[in-house]
Amino acid sequence: MSSPLSNAARAFFTVGVGVLSLVGTQVGAFAASTDHGHPVPLMSHTMPTFNVTQILLGSSLHHTFTPSGGTTPVTEPLSLPDDITQLSDRLFVGFQNGVSATGGASTDGNTDSTVVELSDSGRVLGQWDVTGRADGLTAVPFLDGLIATVNEDGNSSLYVIRPDVTTPGAQVTHYAFDAGLTHGGGTDSIAVIDGQILISASSPSVATGPAVYEVKLQSSTLVAQLTPLFFDNSAATDANVGAAGFGTTTTLALTDPDSSEIVPENGPRFGGDFMLTSQGDLEQIYVSRPGTPQQRLSELAITQSVDDTAWTTSESGHLYSTDATNDSVDLVTGPFRNGQVFTVATPCGANSAPSNCTTADYLATLDPWTGLVTPVAVAGAPYNPKGGLLYDAPGQHNGDGGDFGSGGQHGGQH
Repeated sequence: MSSPLSNAARAFFTVGVGVLSLVGTQVGAFAASTDHGHPVPLMSHTMPTFNVTQILLGSSLHHTFTPSGGTTPVTEPLSLPDDITQLSDRLFVGFQNGVSATGGASTDGNTDSTVVELSDSGRVLGQWDVTGRADGLTAVPFLDGLIATVNEDGNSSLYVIRPDVTTPGAQVTHYAFDAGLTHGGGTDSIAVIDGQILISASSPSVATGPAVYEVKLQSSTLVAQLTPLFFDNSAATDANVGAAGFGTTTTLALTDPDSSEIVPENGPRFGGDFMLTSQGDLEQIYVSRPGTPQQRLSELAITQSVDDTAWTTSESGHLYSTDATNDSVDLVTGPFRNGQVFTVATPCGANSAPSNCTTADYLATLDPWTGLVTPVAVAGAPYNPKGGLLYDAPGQHNGDGGDFGSGGQHGGQH
């Protein structure tokens, strides 16, 4: 691994249907004891080294824009890839192009992000500009397209992109949020489960505000209506097996709701749940039966700050991620183990990190029982994973926004 592996970090993507107990660079086997009917990992096996191949460079692509305050169009390379998703057999990546987290112009006056469509081998199929900094990007199969949220720190809104629409000018639709945006910040990650569109409430300034919104799109008014799913101070069950407070009720104190995913139905421990990562707080919140009277929250404290998470559902799949340092989209190959949880650790993303933190992000694994985040060895192309992580298993092109197995039945008790 080219990046340091010692400090607290943000996790990027999770893979898994089995269980991993990660010590050093090792993968755990199942123990006989259980946590509410689920096996607790005990034994360990040596983790392999994963190979990284760059399949797309932002410098090979360009977009044209009119600088803020100017009148003459300018063309520049794409830069700063962030989120990644999959619709059918196509990948989509958002390039932020230097736009600020509140939508302010980059140093050259650009205010547009670019969403790029590509094949699984990196062949470019299309691209679209959206105004603002595209942070969340997720495929929504029942819309036959994608949702991109912009400006995670404020001035937020969303776009629906339908790549296959042939009517000129109709592929991109802009929606404003209604008065339900009450947490004082912006919006970030999107997840889709059982027809619900869920969006994280990022950069909050209201301690008791919503952590996640359910979103309903009103096509007649181009307004996205928001309803809170749960709050930054909601009650949750301590989910860390072996910890002193395990199984007790606690009050959340979230300050940094960020990435979100749907755990695959056959994923370890939290299969079928909606998951929110509170990046700076080093926590993941798992929500079973979201949006129903049976909704239940479980709080898993993790040992590193993490971003996106992804779960493996096959031993023969591929892992895709973005690298803002090298402006690349990367393919990570295994061998994978069925049921692994991968993540991107981001040391400087923790609230406790010093203001001058420069420790690089890195690929890691996550133990969903203990919250242990463990570095993964990689080789090949230069690699500093950013925030987007996608696991693609053969025959599972269901376009769920990056974590295959979502959108099915809700998870059970944990």
